[in-house]
Order: sequence, then C-alpha cells, then structure tokens
Amino acid sequence: MTTPTLILPRYPEISSKAYEHPADRAATAALGSIPLLDRVLKKLSEMRFERAFEQLLLGNAVRLGERQLPDVWHRHLECVDSLDIPIQPDLYLRRLQDMNAMTVGSARPVIILNSGLVQSLPSMELTAVLAHESGHVLSDHVHYATVLAILQRLVATGISPMGRLPLQALILILLEWYRCAELSCDRASTLVTGDPLVTCRVLMNLAGGGVEGLELDAFLQQAKDYTETDDLLARPKRWMTEITQTHPFAVRRVSELMRWVQEGDFDRIRSGSYLRRGQEPPPSDQFREATEHYRQRFIEIVDRVAGGMQKMSSQFLTWFRNDERGSEADD
Repeated sequence: MTTPTLILPRYPEISSKAYEHPADRAATAALGSIPLLDRVLKKLSEMRFERAFEQLLLGNAVRLGERQLPDVWHRHLECVDSLDIPIQPDLYLRRLQDMNAMTVGSARPVIILNSGLVQSLPSMELTAVLAHESGHVLSDHVHYATVLAILQRLVATGISPMGRLPLQALILILLEWYRCAELSCDRASTLVTGDPLVTCRVLMNLAGGGVEGLELDAFLQQAKDYTETDDLLARPKRWMTEITQTHPFAVRRVSELMRWVQEGDFDRIRSGSYLRRGQEPPPSDQFREATEHYRQRFIEIVDRVAGGMQKMSSQFLTWFRNDERGSEADD
C-alpha cells in the first residue's frame, strides 16, 4: 500500500524549553518541592501499578503500523521526526467514542488514540493531535501524566490502600500541573503543523464534538470574549469548575495559543531561531518566583483536601511501612 508523503517542518535538536508555556515550566519545577512525591512515584513503580495500568489500556487496543492504518502511522512518525524526538513511541487505537488521546509509559511512552477521534477529525487535524502527544513526549510529561492516570483509577475503583484524602490531594496537584502542560503541547502541535488555525480548529471540534458546520472565526471571537470578560465573579467560578479537569477550557487554550503566536515566538522558532538541547539557560529570578507561586498553590491544595502536609506525609509513611511489612511476611 502506498502512503502519501506528508511534509512537515523540521526542528533539529529543538529543546522543549523553546516552546513550553511558562506556567508548565514553573509547575513542573514546583512538583519537585512536594514532600514525599518522588518516593510515592517510586513506590507506585515498585508495586507495578504502571505496568498493570498500561496492560489494561493496551489489552483491548490495536497497535498501528505499516499494516494497520498506515496513513495514521506515518503521520505519527512525521510528527516525531519534526520535533526530532530520539525515541519512537508505539501508537495504539482503542474503541472509545470520546474525542481524546493520551500518552502513557515512563520507561517507553505509548500514544493511544480513541477511535472517535480518528473517525471525526480530518487528516491535518489528526496530525495536530499526534503532534500534541509528541510534545508531551519531548517535554517529558509522560511520567507525571501516567501517575495521575493511575491515581485517578485507584480512587475511582475504590482500591486505594492508603485512604482517599491524600490521594485526592495529589490528584488535584497533578491536575493543576497537567493543565499547564497542555498549553505547552498546543504550541508544539502548532509548530509541527505550521498553522495555529489548525490547532484552534482541533480545539473547536473537541469542544463541539466535531459537528459539521462549526465556524472557526466565531469560535476565535468567543475565545476573545471569554478572556476579556469584565465579570469580576466569573474568574473564580471558572477556577472552581476547572480544578478537577485534566484540560483547560478550550477557549482559554485558544487564547493562550494565539497570544503566543502574536507575540512572535512562533515565527521566530519557525525561522530556525530556537533553543537547542543542552543550551538551556539557568533559571531566572522571574522563573523562581513563578515556581514558588505554584509550590504555594500546591501546598494550599494539600491543606484544603488532606488537612495539611504533615498529615499527608504521615499517611504515606504508614502506607510504606505496612507495605514493607507485607513484603517481609511474604518472604
């Protein structure tokens, strides 16, 4: 079978820091300041939650390649090459009608497309989604994203071994981070397709369910109206609604993306003037302030949900000790 050649721009050795949203960089850095977080992540890995979660996702999915939807497969490879990603994630299709995609797997990332997404989006918009997921890989979002998905499943299935409150606090922290990460990957998607309107059209279709006849110009105006509202009560209400969501509202994502394009970074990177891997500058004072902002925000979430950082730490330590005793008994 002959697959049409897709020509996408190339960004040799591009650093993810070249396009990452400042909120993403700050929130990711702030995650490292949460007590016991690294230990929790390591413990989840030791207990093989990640492996079991991946097998659950992939056990009833179809792996794409040269003989399975080769056009989609080659679009995926072109996105990986465009961002010069040194690894080639596997690509799977699963039967879910939600227009969604996800990337999991810390050791080896795997991109999973829902069938509803592939059936609903035109080829170039599907390319934009694949590029978005490739952005997650290059930015190394996959580890925290996988842990978030595992924790959500533990709470949803009621099999949490250490109580819901500390897990819910961690989930809210990771959701806050993930919403920031989504803004970075919208930028990566736009760099790969070379057209911000393609990304905006994807976001419109995700928000509207892919119904035919949607007008992009009207959606762009809606995004502008949403951002420029003078309703003083609207913003805190939006935050309370968004706090439990994995993705920012589509209109906010459009606004953030178009502002980045209008500020000139998109054209500058497209022309070849961008940060290469290994050339990343040290953190600035402004970046440190942003990181501290998210650190305090994360601590506030823990205080509200789990009753304080000390309480959450104690509950996790109890869980670790119980698990270690169980392992010794098994021996």
